[in-house]
Amino acid sequence: MSLDFLILYEHTVREYESDLLLKLELERRGYTAEIRQLLDRKKLKYFTWKKPRVLVSSCMYDNEAINSHVYNNVGRLNKIVNLHWEQMLSDTQEEGDWFNFNGNAKKCVQTCWGRRTADRLIAHGMEEKNCPVTGAVMMDFVRPEFSGYFKNKADLCAEFGLDASKELHLYISSFGYASMTEQEVKELSEMAGTDFTGFAATNRVSMAETLRWFDEYLGQHPEVELVYRRHPSEWNSPQLAELAKKRPNFHVIFAYGVKDWIMAADSISIWMSTAIAEVYMAGKSCHILRPAPIEHEYDPVIYAAAKYVTSYEEFLAAMADKNPPFPIAREVIEGYFDPSETPAYIRMADLLETVYKEPPRDEPMGEGFTPHFNWLKFFALWGVHILFALRLPPKKVFFFHKGLADFAQRIYGYVEKAYVPKAQIRAMEDKIRPFVMKGGK
Repeated sequence: MSLDFLILYEHTVREYESDLLLKLELERRGYTAEIRQLLDRKKLKYFTWKKPRVLVSSCMYDNEAINSHVYNNVGRLNKIVNLHWEQMLSDTQEEGDWFNFNGNAKKCVQTCWGRRTADRLIAHGMEEKNCPVTGAVMMDFVRPEFSGYFKNKADLCAEFGLDASKELHLYISSFGYASMTEQEVKELSEMAGTDFTGFAATNRVSMAETLRWFDEYLGQHPEVELVYRRHPSEWNSPQLAELAKKRPNFHVIFAYGVKDWIMAADSISIWMSTAIAEVYMAGKSCHILRPAPIEHEYDPVIYAAAKYVTSYEEFLAAMADKNPPFPIAREVIEGYFDPSETPAYIRMADLLETVYKEPPRDEPMGEGFTPHFNWLKFFALWGVHILFALRLPPKKVFFFHKGLADFAQRIYGYVEKAYVPKAQIRAMEDKIRPFVMKGGK
C-alpha cells in the first residue's frame, strides 16, 4: 500500500509541531501521512511498496537538494511541495540567488507565507503556479481557534517560581553570536564564506547595553518579572548568570516554546527575532530594542522602517506604555504573513490535496536534473543510527581514527538533536488532535 504524503523535517524545534498539525489534518481527511527526519536512515519501502505520492520537504533550493531530499529518500518523484521554512530574510538574502531557488528547484511547489515572498520569487523567474500563498502553519497555534493550547500565565509562573500577580515581561533574544569566542567566529566565517566579525561585535554591544537597561529598570521596578528567552547559542553566558544572581526578578528560561511565553506575557520586547510575527498574530504588541544599529545584510527585511527603542530613556517610556502600537506597519507584516480567516494548516492541506489529485504541475526531475544515489551517506546513516540506538558515541567507538570519529560524531550529533521519542510524539499528537477535530473552528 503506497503512502499518500511523506513529510520531511530538518529542525525539530522549528518544524515538528507544525508538521504534526499538518499530518493530523491530512489523516482527518482520510489520507495516510508520515513524518521523517532528513537524516533518518534510508528505507527500501519508501522506494517501493510505500513510495509516497507527494513528498513534503522542509527546504529545496537547488538540484542537489532535490537529489538529497527526494531522490535519495524515495527515488524519482515529481510531486514535491516545499514548506519553505526560511522566508524571513535580509535585503541582501532577498536579492541573492540562493533564497530565490536555482535549477529545477524552481519547478517544485514553493509555498509562501505571504504575498511579498511570492512576488519576489516570481520576479526571480518562478511561475506563479509554483508559488502558492498558504500562510505560515506555525502561526496557527496562536490563533483564537487554538485557545487553551498553551499554558496560561498562572501555570507558567507557578512552575518557575515567578509571582503571577506581577507584570510578566518577555524578552526574546537573538544574541547567538555574543557568546562565541573570536576563534569560534573565525571558524564559522571560514566555513560559511562570510565574515561574521562585525555582526558578532554588534551582538556583544547590543546584548551588553540591553542587559544594562534591564539591570537598571528591574532595580527600580520590583513589580516586574522579566523572563529572558535566550537564543539556543546563549547557553554559556556569564553575563546572564550574573544579572540573574543580582536581580531576583530577572529569569533566564529556555523551557517551553517561545509561543508559550508570548501568549502568557503581559508585555514583550525583542531584538531581531522572527518571532515578532507570532507576537503580531497573537494579537499582541511589542517593543524592538535596538541599542546599536544592525548591519542590513543580517537584519530581517521585515524590520526595515520599524519603530525602534534606541536608548534607556526610550525604553522607560516604552515600558510605561501599556497599549503600544505594533512597531511594524500592518501592510508590511501582513505582506510576509498572510492573515487569512482560514488557518494556514487548512490552506496547506488544501494545497497538498490538490497536488495529490492533479497531475504534476511541473517536472523537477525532468530535463536539467541528473540523479545520483549517495551510497556513502546511505551506509553512514545506517551505521550512525545503530550507534545511536546503542547510545555509543562514535568518538569513543572510532577512537583509533580521528577523521572517521569526527565525521561520524558530527552526523551522530545531528541525529541526536533531531530525535523525538515516540512517547513525546504521542503526547504532542494528543495535545494537537482535539483542535484538528474541530476543523479549524
